[in-house]
Amino acid sequence: MSYTISEVAKMMGIKPSALRYYDKEDLLPDVKRVNGIRIFEDKDFGWLRVLSCLKNTGMPINKIKKYVQLAQLGDETLEERYELIKEQRENVQKQIDQLNYYMQELDYKDWYYQTAIKYGSEEVVKSNIHYASMEPDRIPKLDDELDFTNN
Repeated sequence: MSYTISEVAKMMGIKPSALRYYDKEDLLPDVKRVNGIRIFEDKDFGWLRVLSCLKNTGMPINKIKKYVQLAQLGDETLEERYELIKEQRENVQKQIDQLNYYMQELDYKDWYYQTAIKYGSEEVVKSNIHYASMEPDRIPKLDDELDFTNN
């Protein structure tokens, strides 16, 4: 089956301009053209998903281009492509780790404000040194009563 750029964009959840940009940057080497119009086929979707993944995980366009060029060369570049993917996975894992750290901080603030609201004042939480200096990964449950014996 064949698809227009607008149909593919809608199916992929991206703008047609993104597909045009990919094409302009030579990231869509196997997309057919009929009378100058891009014609996508079912086989193109796997490639589009890879491009979308690499772009959306922050791989710089020059590295995506390198990946595309290597892919066109075939099996002789398997190791080089693997290295690019491995590096990107490491970058994504670092992003995930950083976001998880931030989520812990937000969880702490969520607990902090819910507890302050429950007790009618944030001074209750602030005055308890044990809770005020708590590491985000040691957040008590909201239903736990505050322990003021550590003051």
